[in-house]
Amino acid sequence: MGTMSKEHRVGIADVAAAAAVSVTTVSHVLSGRRPVSERTKAKVLRVIEELGYRPDPSARGLRTGRSHAVALVVSDVTNPFYPLMAAGMQEVLQPEGFLISVCTAQGTTQDLDSVIDHLLNRRVDGVVLASLNAQDRHFNDITAAGTALVRLSGELDPRFGDIVRADDTGGMADVVAHLLERGYRRIGLVNGESDSAPGQLRLAGYHRALREFGLDVDEDLIVTESFTRTGGANGSHTLLNLNPKPEALVCGNDLMAVGAMDAIRERGLTVPGDVAVTGYDDIEAASLVTPRLTTVHNPALEIGRACARLLLDRLSGTPSEGVREVVLPQKLIVREST
Repeated sequence: MGTMSKEHRVGIADVAAAAAVSVTTVSHVLSGRRPVSERTKAKVLRVIEELGYRPDPSARGLRTGRSHAVALVVSDVTNPFYPLMAAGMQEVLQPEGFLISVCTAQGTTQDLDSVIDHLLNRRVDGVVLASLNAQDRHFNDITAAGTALVRLSGELDPRFGDIVRADDTGGMADVVAHLLERGYRRIGLVNGESDSAPGQLRLAGYHRALREFGLDVDEDLIVTESFTRTGGANGSHTLLNLNPKPEALVCGNDLMAVGAMDAIRERGLTVPGDVAVTGYDDIEAASLVTPRLTTVHNPALEIGRACARLLLDRLSGTPSEGVREVVLPQKLIVREST
């Protein structure tokens, strides 16, 4: 059986004619939603391969009312955590025929407003909202438009979609406890944005660990910067100017920790000889810097997979009692920086 000419786009009617079946039968084979005999299914699939037929996503969207597009909205596309999360989403969604776009909403909440407006105008089927500055009104805008939402922050609220989160408070408590068990007592925190969920939860973990060891929190040892390498360097310089300086710096993420190492070296000090450093997330760079970074493994791939599964459940109409929350465990990774 020959293929169609390059000038002719193979359509579902061509497949039906070549397989000697109805267009409806071909549609059922493609969608998998109606039973078709194995013999007929095999014949249709063979013809599809021979003709090089590819379903038209826009036409399918018109029939189903779906765009088969999903967006991941992040705060910093250069942070290696988010590409890993997107890869996890792709593992689950791509075999189901969904395309994933990654959108960046840096800076103000107005930036996020614009991104969400654009996505809703494009009629995406679902949004995974991982932006650090997401607020209740953003959740409401998405769900009010009938768009499936999974978020990485916020309180359990049946109006605002499902939640996937890692145990940021427990993870930060573990890394601070690790330092305390090694004898460090003057421990500085170089944290990310205080109005973000990770910033708030990781600060709570820092407080928890000190409290459990019977220590008071010294507010002078806590600084807030952006979740970036530059933010980590700036915050570390602030703390290293103290007298006495901190014995260890706990950072809000690995990028900040790399910045902390920069600041320590600029002062002619060593890690961990003069100041120990810890990070958070366990991105690839954590095991490549010298010394290798003690950190908390934040399961970005599995977070992405979990978000995608929840979206698919919502889009398929799977019954659910209210909002669902998936909390994934984190793991302390001890390396040479402590």
